[in-house]
Amino acid sequence: MEDPKGGAKPQFDGASAAGRKDGKKSRRRKGKRGGQSRSAAHPASHDLAGHAGEAARPKDDPENPARKRKRRRRGGRGASQSDVSVQSQPVVQPAVHSHANGPRPEGDSASSRRNRRKHRSKRGLQGRPLAPVQAPPSARADLRADAPARPSQREAQDADTPNRRNRQQGHDEERAGGEHAWPDELYAALDLGTNNCRLLIAQPTRPGQFRVVDAFSRIVRLGEGLAASGRLSDDAMERAIDALRICASKLRNREIRRMRLIATEACRQAANGEEFLRRVVAETGLELEIIDRETEARLAVSGCSSLVGRETRSVVLFDIGGGSSEIAVIRIGDNRFARLANHITHWTSLPVGVVTLSERHGGRDVTPDVFEGMVSEVAGMLSNFDCPEIEIGEDGDFHLIGTSGTVTTLAGVHLDLPRYDRRKVDGIWLSDDEVSAMQAKLLSWNFESRAANPCIGPDRADLVLAGCAILEAIRRRWPSPRMRVADRGLREGLLTDMMADDGVWRRHRNRRGQRGNKG
Repeated sequence: MEDPKGGAKPQFDGASAAGRKDGKKSRRRKGKRGGQSRSAAHPASHDLAGHAGEAARPKDDPENPARKRKRRRRGGRGASQSDVSVQSQPVVQPAVHSHANGPRPEGDSASSRRNRRKHRSKRGLQGRPLAPVQAPPSARADLRADAPARPSQREAQDADTPNRRNRQQGHDEERAGGEHAWPDELYAALDLGTNNCRLLIAQPTRPGQFRVVDAFSRIVRLGEGLAASGRLSDDAMERAIDALRICASKLRNREIRRMRLIATEACRQAANGEEFLRRVVAETGLELEIIDRETEARLAVSGCSSLVGRETRSVVLFDIGGGSSEIAVIRIGDNRFARLANHITHWTSLPVGVVTLSERHGGRDVTPDVFEGMVSEVAGMLSNFDCPEIEIGEDGDFHLIGTSGTVTTLAGVHLDLPRYDRRKVDGIWLSDDEVSAMQAKLLSWNFESRAANPCIGPDRADLVLAGCAILEAIRRRWPSPRMRVADRGLREGLLTDMMADDGVWRRHRNRRGQRGNKG
């Protein structure tokens, strides 16, 4: 039998681009009609082809329904009365060209073609690609942990250098997922500390959680030389303003519902701190507020609240900063408040951090005697902290939580990471023996060895042992069999407090409930 186009008839029904002379590919409809595939309408095709989905019939079969449908798609050529009789048989699956009042007349092929084109999108033809759905601008601009935005050259350098810790990956809040996020509710938190400038932009998701949309972190050493001069140096202010310009650009590019921008110990202590902040407003447009030490301690607790389990009864949380170190004693009774900061019974802020301590004792070449001298200085400050002893009833009732670059560095070295990875560090538990072993290892390294470690780097190599000395003094005051590492802090606390104050999670629950009722 010859093909209507004049060529040899193909052996099977399947459409073949090579069999068409006009250069067009005919479509093979493999979709199901009424829950039954096309090949299911012809049991013989399963026997001949050996598997479902291959509509195989012998060459000489004159009544192949699939071939007749193909002829009608080509313009009705070769369609005869026998075509109509085949489609009107009750055992055949619902035909594409069926009509409410019976089979179409033979001469209505042009109308049939128009009708097929009109409803083609509803039939889901295979090989017809769907147009990509365009997300709203705010959603397209969002950055996930596994797909960060393309940064500028300097920002890429900040993100790629491990010691600079661009923390835009791996928050528990991020892993909550975007399906529950409200893209019109963005919050921003900026923390300008003695050592770092950090920014987080996030949107609330599930109650108590949020998803990070954008992040920035850079070591600026704003407090460099502050202990000796009592003033912020010109070079330090320039470094900080350069970083703040990037933060201002990120904030301008988004519609932020609410933001809070804070400055901590360096601006608190410096004689020209207020003058510096006025310059920041003039050059970047950002208005930063200097928070007191109690607020800083409460924010650190708020940022780490999700790391305190329900079984915990007492916690000592510490944040080792660049110019100060905040310590909060938390006691949780039978009734736990929604905000963990409400359980703070005692707190203190030590006027010492990794920058100030390393400048006084030297952070580059640290011997065991120098290290012990740093520990003794911090222990003397802690001796003035009037806090009752913590009663430990059972194992697991009490532990330490450290939120600072010092403890995250120890965790990264302990895990022997080839590159610092926040997702592997945040929330990890370290035993007392493991912490001691890591501190001894760092103390045995010289400056070059510390700088070569991917979790430390050259920018922190002269600071990490000063941080270990502060940590050691805290451990001697509150001995604990274990410590939990938190790669989070003031920014997360700012975001959590703002979202809770605005009631976004409560409204979120209400919206979800309304959607559920409508369904």
